[in-house]
Amino acid sequence: MSINIKLLSLLGVLAFIVVVGVYVLRRQSQRLRLVQSSEGDVRFQSLTELTSDCYWEMDAEFRFTRLEGSMALSQGLISESDLGLACWDIPAFHLNQAQCDACRTTLQPQALFRGLELQRQLPSGDPCWIALSGSPCFDGKGVFTGYRGAGCDITRRKLDVQRIEQLAYFDELTSLPNRRSLAQHLKQALQALTNHPRHGALMFIDLDNFKTINDVQGRELGNVLLQQVAQRLTESVRDTDTVARIGSDEFVVLLNELSAYAGEATFQANGVGKAIMARLNQPYDILGQSFHSTPSIGVALFNDPLKSGEELLKRAEMAMSHAKTAGRNVMRFYDPDMEAAASELAALEAELRQGLQLGELRLHYQPVVDELSRLSGVEALVRWQHPKRGLLLPIEFIELAEKSGLIMPLGQWVLEAACQQLVSWSELETTRELSMAVNVSARQFHQPDFVTKLLDLLRRTQANPFRLKLELTESLLLADMADAVRKMTELRAIGVSFALDDFGTGYSSLSYLKTLPLDQLKIDQSFVRDVLTNPNDAAIVRSILALAHSLDLTTVAEGVETEGQRQFLLDNGCWAFQGHLFGKSEPLDKLPLNL
Repeated sequence: MSINIKLLSLLGVLAFIVVVGVYVLRRQSQRLRLVQSSEGDVRFQSLTELTSDCYWEMDAEFRFTRLEGSMALSQGLISESDLGLACWDIPAFHLNQAQCDACRTTLQPQALFRGLELQRQLPSGDPCWIALSGSPCFDGKGVFTGYRGAGCDITRRKLDVQRIEQLAYFDELTSLPNRRSLAQHLKQALQALTNHPRHGALMFIDLDNFKTINDVQGRELGNVLLQQVAQRLTESVRDTDTVARIGSDEFVVLLNELSAYAGEATFQANGVGKAIMARLNQPYDILGQSFHSTPSIGVALFNDPLKSGEELLKRAEMAMSHAKTAGRNVMRFYDPDMEAAASELAALEAELRQGLQLGELRLHYQPVVDELSRLSGVEALVRWQHPKRGLLLPIEFIELAEKSGLIMPLGQWVLEAACQQLVSWSELETTRELSMAVNVSARQFHQPDFVTKLLDLLRRTQANPFRLKLELTESLLLADMADAVRKMTELRAIGVSFALDDFGTGYSSLSYLKTLPLDQLKIDQSFVRDVLTNPNDAAIVRSILALAHSLDLTTVAEGVETEGQRQFLLDNGCWAFQGHLFGKSEPLDKLPLNL
């Protein structure tokens, strides 16, 4: 009996020791977990201090209850004042109703989400963006208690996207929409006509003589001019309209919501066009200097939602070309006759291209005589022997060749034919001293390989370069003075001479006459024609002759038709003449070689 009591007492003591031991171990385990948890929080906070990302927690009402991330806090991405607020209640997020609804839609399912983008404003006033990703939290009974997750700063990415979009859809110089963006605006304007049948208008605006200003005054000044034009255009239209820059000096204005009646819509577009012309005709103050620039404007009305934007742009550009032809600084509205004329020109261009291949071009020659009326040379003038329309003069196809780029092969053909003729003349005693003057277009002359091609041509044909004279215009030379001087100097070194054609009708600046390596001035026939009846023309001719003499340049008077004109020119020191008095432009077999 006593043994059993002792055994029970011993078991009781052991049980107590076990209970106490378990309690001690449990407390130690709790202390360890608390230490580990504390150390974990320290490590977590240390990590969040090294990143611009943030850690956050929300309660079941989607209100922020915890925000961590010192760099994020210092940058203003998150704030302690945001605690207790839902994301749609934070003022700095500036969320509109649609964005608030999107946030609620993302959070309501109480499920994992990624990449919820929110925008807010930094203390500096600059915008920033955060992307939130979160995971739902539930208690032991499965009741939703909120979210926990991370947020990252995506501001750089968003700004990069905006920059790419800016480059893709906006002109970098003026910040106006570019051609791609204009196409979208046009598409939207046409689609809107389906439900709201009204008129719109597309205005194609080209700056007159901008290339000359840009080349002579420099690109920096030209860029400032374009920026001021863009500002004036924007100020001339409504906020609902669109102003775009689609080329170097080409702008487009899209007018929306004009009248449903064609006549009234035309009146409205005409009023806007006149206002734009008035604004663009005002002087431009650029880098302390005053400049003038004028626009040529083409307008195409539209009210058909089935039309394409490209077709409308083509019509407006076509109308602008007619404004250029009409004298520039004017506005023209598109009409179907323009399209017919354009189609005719396109057909003529195709025929000219074919004519070059089939050898339909011809050279005619007009005599140039000396003071004794002896033949000293000729001017080579191109003609086109059209299979259906007969012999065409340059005025009927040269401008078309310039615009289409055919002027390069056409000009090269003229030079080759002229050189070959010089070779043929060199074999005869009566013609070997004759010079050959050839007109060179601006586009051909400014080709980088112009000199190389001409030198190669002279070597191939063995034509005498001292008998070849190239006639250039003032506008051609002023477009790039340095390039012109370099090319002229290189060709003069082998004997090629240069004449300035139509002198007196352009800038006629003494400064460039001193700079350019010229040999001759050609007095334009518009001054010669009335030299005996118009005192002003007579004074101009005398001045040109005196100027040429002082610069040691020879002169040729064009358009001499009467003996009285010839005698006046002789009396004032002109020793070379060209005009109907001595012969018209004729084919080679009719050239009067016995002059």
